[in-house]
Amino acid sequence: MPELAKATSAQELRAIVPKGELRQGKSEDAVCGVVPALYVEPADEAELAQVLAYANRARMRLVLRGHGSKLDWGTAPLAADLLVSTARFARILEHAPGDMTITVEAGVTIAEIQSAVSPHRQRLALDPLWPGRATVGGVIATNDSGALRLRYGGVRDLIIGITVVLPDGTVAKSGGKVVKNVAGYDLPKLMSGALGTLGIITRAVFRLHPLPTSSQTLTFSFMDLEAANQFMLAIADSIVVPTGLQMRTGAAGNVEVDVRIDGIAAGIAAQTDTVCKLAGSTNPSPPEADPWQARERLWHAAGSANIFKLSVLPTHLSTTAEFVREALGTNAQWTLLMHSTGLAWLRADAAGGVPIAVFIAALRSFLQPTGGSVVLLKAPPSLRQKSVDLWGNAGDALPLMKRIKEQFDPHGILNPGRFVGGI
Repeated sequence: MPELAKATSAQELRAIVPKGELRQGKSEDAVCGVVPALYVEPADEAELAQVLAYANRARMRLVLRGHGSKLDWGTAPLAADLLVSTARFARILEHAPGDMTITVEAGVTIAEIQSAVSPHRQRLALDPLWPGRATVGGVIATNDSGALRLRYGGVRDLIIGITVVLPDGTVAKSGGKVVKNVAGYDLPKLMSGALGTLGIITRAVFRLHPLPTSSQTLTFSFMDLEAANQFMLAIADSIVVPTGLQMRTGAAGNVEVDVRIDGIAAGIAAQTDTVCKLAGSTNPSPPEADPWQARERLWHAAGSANIFKLSVLPTHLSTTAEFVREALGTNAQWTLLMHSTGLAWLRADAAGGVPIAVFIAALRSFLQPTGGSVVLLKAPPSLRQKSVDLWGNAGDALPLMKRIKEQFDPHGILNPGRFVGGI
C-alpha cells in the first residue's frame, strides 16, 4: 500500500474505531510472510461493520486473525492492506443448560467454553488443535476437529447459529438458539471451512452434549497395517460406539490402534470386552503418552517438517499408509495419524531426501481415483516460495465456490488468494 494511501486510510479508520485499536502493521503480524500495512482491533460488532464497509469502498485487502493459532494455514495472501483482529470479541453471551446450547463471541477459546459449561456436566463435543488458543472464529473458519468427530460430528454438525459481518458491512444472522431451529439460509455450514473468505464471524451458537461419567482408552499393537485397518472396520460394524478410533504409525514401523469408549462403568466394561474379542487380545498395551494428543504432537516435534491433512476412504487407511512408506523411502522420518472417519494427518520431515513437491503430486495421484485429497498445512518458507500448490484440485466444486465468493465478496477484499483455487 502506498504511504499516502496508508496515511489517509489510517486517519479515516481511526475515526471509525474510537474504542478499538489502530496501528501500523508489525513483523509479528505477518500472515505467511506478508506483513499488513495496518492493524485494526475493533472493540465491538458496530465498529467492525464500519471497518468492513470502509475497506470495501476503498478496495483495501484484508487478512483476518483471532489468536493466530492457525494463521499459517492456507496460501499467502495476495496483499494485506489491513489485518483485522477479533481479539476483543471474547464474551460468553449466554449458556442455556436446559436447552444445552451456548452463545459466544468469535474470540472466545474452546477451552474457555469447556470451563464455562463443565460445572453443569456439559461440554462442547469438539476437540480442535490447541483449545487453549484456538478461538471459535478460527475453528469455524478452518473447520478443525479431532477424534470426537466420529461420535458427534464436526463443526458443521455442532453449530446451530451464527452472526457474520459481510464485506459491505452488513451484519447477517442465521440459525437460532435452539437445536431444532432449521429455518433460513444455512449460513453456519457455509462459513465452516471457508477460511474467512466470505465474511468475518462475530458470534456463534453451539449445541452441547453431556459430559461422560467415565472414559476408557484401549491401545492395541499390530504387526501390519492391513490387520489394524480391518480391526477398525470391525469396530465400526459392531455394537461398540467409540468416541475415538485412530491408527498411529510411522517410519519406525510400529502400528497402534486407539479406541476410546465413554459412558457408565457397566457399559464401558461390556464394550471393552467386545473390542478385545475383535482385536483377538485381552491385554491392550498402555500407550506411552495420551494418544488423543498425538495430533498436536505432530506440530510440537523438533525439526523442519511438512504437515499434511489427508482425506482417505476408511477402507483404504492401510494402503494409504503403505503408499506413504514406499513414496518417502527408507531414509525419511515420518509420522501418520489416521482417524476412522477418513481424516488423517501426516508429518514428513525434510531429511528424507525425496522432494516434497514430488511426493505431494504422487500422493494426490494415488488418492484422487477414490475421491481423496491432500492439503499441505505446514511447510518451511522455502517450500511456500516455490509456489507449491498447498490445496490441490478442488474438482467440480471450484466453479460453485468461486460464484459464492463473488456473491458474498464481489471486490475480493477478504483473505485474497488464501483459499483453494486462489479464492
